[in-house]
Amino acid sequence: MSSVSSAETGWFKSSYSSDSVACVQVKFEPGRVLVRDTKYRGEASARPMLACSPAEWAALTAGIRAGEFDRD
Repeated sequence: MSSVSSAETGWFKSSYSSDSVACVQVKFEPGRVLVRDTKYRGEASARPMLACSPAEWAALTAGIRAGEFDRD
């Protein structure tokens, strides 16, 4: 991941992501998990992001690992 401003610390991307700037980033905060698409640029506070609870995040990642979202 390229360097980020102090306002953006804590974001990371999957080790499966290439060096491309088009990836999904995740940030863990107390009581919530934030997800954003890196192709959106501009002021960090104005970027669209998804917020979910840790339980919802766990269910999503478990579903991904189980293949629930694989295309046929």
